[in-house]
Amino acid sequence: MNNSINIPLQDETLRVKIQHKLDNKAKPVGSLGRLESLALQVGMIQNTLKPVLSKPVMLTVAADHGITAEGVSPCPVEITWQQVHNFLSGGGGIGLLSRVYDMELWVVDAGVNYRFAPHPRLIDAKVAMGSENFLHQPAMSREQCMQAFNNGRDIVRHFAQEGSNVVGFGEMGIGNTTPASALMSIICNLPVDDCVGPGAGLNSEGVRHKADVIKAAIDRHGVSDDIFENLARFGGYEIVTIAGGMIEAAVNRMVILVDGFITTAAMLVASEIDKKVVDYAIFAHEGEEQGHRKMLRHMNASAVLQLGLRLGEGTGSAVAYGVLKGAVAVLSEMTSFEEAQVINTSHIRIN
Repeated sequence: MNNSINIPLQDETLRVKIQHKLDNKAKPVGSLGRLESLALQVGMIQNTLKPVLSKPVMLTVAADHGITAEGVSPCPVEITWQQVHNFLSGGGGIGLLSRVYDMELWVVDAGVNYRFAPHPRLIDAKVAMGSENFLHQPAMSREQCMQAFNNGRDIVRHFAQEGSNVVGFGEMGIGNTTPASALMSIICNLPVDDCVGPGAGLNSEGVRHKADVIKAAIDRHGVSDDIFENLARFGGYEIVTIAGGMIEAAVNRMVILVDGFITTAAMLVASEIDKKVVDYAIFAHEGEEQGHRKMLRHMNASAVLQLGLRLGEGTGSAVAYGVLKGAVAVLSEMTSFEEAQVINTSHIRIN
């Protein structure tokens, strides 16, 4: 197990070359909008003028949360393991959309309070039977936190070695907007009230209660200068595992597709470990949770899609992959003015 984190610096001289290639496609400069900026980003990630997307995988990471004992979610905790079974049978939003957009779905048990039988699409990375109730004690030990983080790295490294250069992340875990909100408040230095939302369906009174629980937990444990200590105090096993996976994806020059509120919180964590990881991230969509928009702003990130999604599971990442395929094709396959024998208008720019 290699614990070093060596995310490559991107070659800024290549950026100019990619932009020149895009500008000389047979179209008005910049006329394909966000597709062009996405193509540029993937070229920079892969360090090439002709990027290719290979063997895209979707990792939906599941875990349970002791904090649900405080009534922070209206949903029964059994839904976590039931949905894992559903995903493994090809069901649910992510089962469907992974199929539609040709991503290979894998479900990761990072800490579900259930014993699953072996399944060809289930990755057993269980650290514990769910996190502890962080209102009263740390969510996990430092050792458990590092185990989950390194599990995420190991999983992604395996897929990189198998030839994948695109990884989408999703999650499943009743109550997981609570640790995500706590970590967001700490990392973004925002009041808890600015970070919480209804999650899977809380009313306004429920949202206030969730915020009060988080405030009390932060008062109890305090905030550390060490990101891993904060993760151990307030995190969830799926969040930690995803953060580790994101770091490893960047180390391997993989495109990272970031889904909604929870996975963006994991990217926020990863960016605290190494800020270069954000260069490898494509933020799939802007979700309905107020905190999601604020986390994106904190990382100076712009989401690809505005679809009003709030399901999680990786569904936004899967849909955004369809857009990404078009963007990469523009850079790698679209004809230039010369190839198309069309008069070159790349010198004409709209201000």
